[in-house]
Amino acid sequence: MASNATSYKQMKEDFVSNLSGGPVAEVNSITAVGPIAFILWSVLQSRQSFFKPYKPLSFVADFLLNVVAVLLSFTLYANTPLLLSGLILAPAVLVYALPPNPVASRRRHKLPPNAQNSKSPGALGVLSTKPFLTTYRGSMLVTTCLAILAVDFRMFPRRFAKVETWGTSLMDVGVGSFVFSAGVVAARPVLKERAEGRTTPLLQRLVYSMRHSLPLLVLGVVRLISVKGLDYAEHVTEYGVHWNFFFTLGFLPPFVALFQSALKVVPSYAALAILLGVIYQVALESTNLKAFILTVPRTDLFSMNREGICSFFGYLAIFLVGQDTGMFVLPRSINPRSGTSSGSQRTTLLLTMGFWTAVWTALYFFATHYAYGAGLDVSRRLANLPYVLWIAAFNSAHLLACCAIESAFFPSFYSAADARTERDAYETATSRVLRAFNRNGLFVFLVANLLTGLVNMTVPTLDATPSVTMGILVGYAAVLTALAVALDTWDISIKL
Repeated sequence: MASNATSYKQMKEDFVSNLSGGPVAEVNSITAVGPIAFILWSVLQSRQSFFKPYKPLSFVADFLLNVVAVLLSFTLYANTPLLLSGLILAPAVLVYALPPNPVASRRRHKLPPNAQNSKSPGALGVLSTKPFLTTYRGSMLVTTCLAILAVDFRMFPRRFAKVETWGTSLMDVGVGSFVFSAGVVAARPVLKERAEGRTTPLLQRLVYSMRHSLPLLVLGVVRLISVKGLDYAEHVTEYGVHWNFFFTLGFLPPFVALFQSALKVVPSYAALAILLGVIYQVALESTNLKAFILTVPRTDLFSMNREGICSFFGYLAIFLVGQDTGMFVLPRSINPRSGTSSGSQRTTLLLTMGFWTAVWTALYFFATHYAYGAGLDVSRRLANLPYVLWIAAFNSAHLLACCAIESAFFPSFYSAADARTERDAYETATSRVLRAFNRNGLFVFLVANLLTGLVNMTVPTLDATPSVTMGILVGYAAVLTALAVALDTWDISIKL
């Protein structure tokens, strides 16, 4: 019996890894399903006010469009994501062609019932909670939570699993996107500090950052103890023997606080990220660091966790790229003194995001192209420069797509005259499901990890039939979504 359990564990460890991944274009086609599904959601909301008021049928439709559609993209429709996108776009075109609901249009302009009890002041602040940013972060969290369980089933294609060393895959872009997304929102306190004209001393920044790091480091320790104690299947070459993703997230805030002092000589977070990525890549290519990470025996604590420790520098660069993106995405207006109209503000934001998407894409092209560039290979295991640039380009493009959808269907958000009106416009333009995932993202991600472990300990996932697989995955998605929406309904925010 023990030998059978050991062989199954080894089989699972080999199964959840991938040697080379798939092409970047395939990853893009899979991840495009989320924004396309949100187009249908936006058409239903902007033309028919289908999700306001939010009724049980609204929740079901919201769940199907923003969660189940994403799940289908890398399970049943993994080989035909364009077909799935077409099946989603077809009803969007049909609904858009229908005349708008005049009653729903009049209702949309009324304040929500709890507007009088809103704690937000009447005047608009320097920063705003952009609907497209909530959509981007929510969809990224949904995809990540679904993939960490789906990868344990045979229905999930191996080319979407994390690669062994070189290549690109769906799950490789997921971990980087999680860090990029955290970097975007990390720009908020920096922007507030600049708006108030104050500078926080380095020691105070470090203390503040450690308050955010400590819960994540504790979660990392808990995960380490539980994985080792339960003899849970794990792939050592992902982060190392003891390291895990929570440790990477936990060490980011204090290092970012230290690197913030470098902005006195470096013009921006983007420049700092590129400089860090280039230095790390030079170290990989000109020293024995690459060979150490990939081939050295695991004889001590450092060598046992070399992947997690060394790749941290790449994830730090990704976090800084995200923070640079947040510096122009989060402010209410990129040029607050210009006095431009809301339409001009939207255009300026779209052009800025388009410019940076082009920059990161071009840098990725020249870093990886064998004929016109350096010919470097992407490695999530190393978190090398090509991986940093790939994550930056991918997430910038995803943010741009979400912003374009919002601008097309919900332009009134940028015309709000006070905080209450803006809040109403924000709730109108965001999916309740995606908003709920975004609000308690890290907590939901933690619960997703716990549920993933529970499923793997109770179900032989490698032997599950397609119908059983989809039943488990849809049920798992429904539990996570119900939890997230319930916390949002009860106005509970769990900060880790």
